[in-house]
Amino acid sequence: MQVSKAQFKKWVTEAIDNVPEKFQKRINNLVFFVEDYPNNEHLRKAKTQRKKDVLLLGLYEGYHQSKRLDTGLVFPDRITIFKKPIESLCETNEKLKNQISKTVRHEIAHHFGSDEKGAQKAGRG
Repeated sequence: MQVSKAQFKKWVTEAIDNVPEKFQKRINNLVFFVEDYPNNEHLRKAKTQRKKDVLLLGLYEGYHQSKRLDTGLVFPDRITIFKKPIESLCETNEKLKNQISKTVRHEIAHHFGSDEKGAQKAGRG
């Protein structure tokens, strides 16, 4: 299933807006990006190799909230959502929106300090 980048970004924004308020209030210094595919740097940071059977759907980069020190102005943490790998998993708009939401929740869980296992639980819902 493929949609325009504008539509995909709209659904990412909706997924962010639908994060429960108790978490929204705690999100600090975080920006979101949408890219078509992860580049080699993203894959390196995710400790993933470019393999056919491995899809990187999103990536959190930064210092999660539980380890953050109040040191003044710092660059924001980043979450990048990868459009093409997510689209490759979905056959309908409904499934695509659902996968975007799961991926956004998963990456936000990393922002709060969850390891991969905890982030997978957050992504389910």
